[in-house]
Amino acid sequence: MDDWIDYYDSTHTIYVSKLHRDLHFQIIARDIIGYITSPDAVVLDYACGEALSASQVAAACGKLILAEPAPGVRGRLIARFAPNTKIRVRSLDDVRKMQDQSIDLVVMNSVAQYMTPDELDAALLNIRRILTPSGKLVLGDILQPNVGMFRDVVALLGFGLRHGFLKDALIGLISTALSDYRHLRTRIGLQRYSEHEITAKLRAAGFAVQRAHTNIGHNRWRMTFVARPPLVR
Repeated sequence: MDDWIDYYDSTHTIYVSKLHRDLHFQIIARDIIGYITSPDAVVLDYACGEALSASQVAAACGKLILAEPAPGVRGRLIARFAPNTKIRVRSLDDVRKMQDQSIDLVVMNSVAQYMTPDELDAALLNIRRILTPSGKLVLGDILQPNVGMFRDVVALLGFGLRHGFLKDALIGLISTALSDYRHLRTRIGLQRYSEHEITAKLRAAGFAVQRAHTNIGHNRWRMTFVARPPLVR
C-alpha cells in the first residue's frame, strides 16, 4: 500500500477537474450519511483521502474520525477541519490503538484495491475489534475480477456527461494514461475480489455480511458490502 500512499500524497491527476473532485466527495458523503443510524454515532472514515465534504457527514453524527495514511493529506485535513469540534483526524497507526468497541460505523471506501490481501485481513480484524456490538462496517468500491479498466472509463464518462464535465473527463483520461497512476496500476496492479472472495474475507474476520444493493459513489460496476458483528443469541 505504501506506493499508493505516496501517489495520493503527491500532486496527482486522479480528478479531471475541480468539479469532478468536488462532486466525487459530495456523493460519497451523501452515501456515508445514508448508513448513519443515530445522530450520536461515532463514525470512522478509514483512509478517507481529502474528504472535502466531511463536514456534511459530521453534521449527521456525534463524532467523525478521519483516518488517513498519507501525511501530507492528513496535514491538510487537520488544517481544513480544525474549526469543527466534531471532526478528529488520525493516522492508521492511531486506528490500530483505538479502544475496543468504541466505533459505531466504519466506512472503508475505495481502499481495498490498494491493499495487499494480508493488509486487508489485518485491517478487517482490527475494525472488528473496535466496532460496537451493534456497529457496522461498510466496505465500498470493491473491484470485481471480471470488470476491467474499460468499465472505469465508461463510468467516468457517464459521470462527466451527467454533471457537465465530459470534455474535462476526456482530457483527463488522456492525462491519466500518461501519468504515474497508469504506471503504478500497470506495475503493482489493483486487488480485485469476487463477491464470494470478499464475503469469505469478512466472515474470516468475524463478520456477518451482505452485499449492498448499490455501490458507494458513481461506479455501478463496483461492489459495496455491509458487515456486522454476529448477533449473540
